[in-house]
Amino acid sequence: MFVNFGSNIVRALTKYWGLFLEGVGITLLLSFITVFFGTIFGSIFALMRRSRIKAVSVFAIGYVEVIRGTPLLLQLYLFYFMLPELLPFMNLSKFACVCIALVINSSAYVCEIVRAGIQAVDPGQAEAARTLGLNGRQTMLRIVMPQAIKNILPALGNEFVTVIKETSLASTFFVGDLMTAYATVRGSMYLVIEPLVIVGIIYFVLTFSLSKLISKFERRLKASD
Repeated sequence: MFVNFGSNIVRALTKYWGLFLEGVGITLLLSFITVFFGTIFGSIFALMRRSRIKAVSVFAIGYVEVIRGTPLLLQLYLFYFMLPELLPFMNLSKFACVCIALVINSSAYVCEIVRAGIQAVDPGQAEAARTLGLNGRQTMLRIVMPQAIKNILPALGNEFVTVIKETSLASTFFVGDLMTAYATVRGSMYLVIEPLVIVGIIYFVLTFSLSKLISKFERRLKASD
């Protein structure tokens, strides 16, 4: 049994290594796009949550609560089917629809990360900046945000790790990620466990390596402090 199991893994890797490699590339691309734009929009929503304009603050809070309170798979289905109907003139690909859904989901979580990073900055520094004549916008951009970014970088790295795993749900729409590669190999070789083990090992290597890099980065940040 174990001999056949090992030989099947070798056969799958030998025959479909290019497909698995392509799956790694799509998975990392999805993750990078999600974290990059999720960070941008998440930061905007974090600032909106702190706005003194009640309507803006309430909108941001509602957005975060709705996104965090519903399953990612539901959101993927919703945007996959809804966006082409709402924006037929854009001819959005299924990859684009999945990216948008992942970005929207990630931005809600990044919003809370950024908000926590801002709150971690000593309020006395903002008061001192205003005493020196800086207005609220200047204080946020020049004093608070640079320190907040330093506080949230490790958490953003962890968000990247989480997103890599969450992209596995994108295989529902066959966008070429690792789980799509698994589905293709399973259907072609009529094997279930072996390609699943291969994909699981690849996911582990990706997330473990990234986690180690994040830990090393955190130690450097602490040393710089």
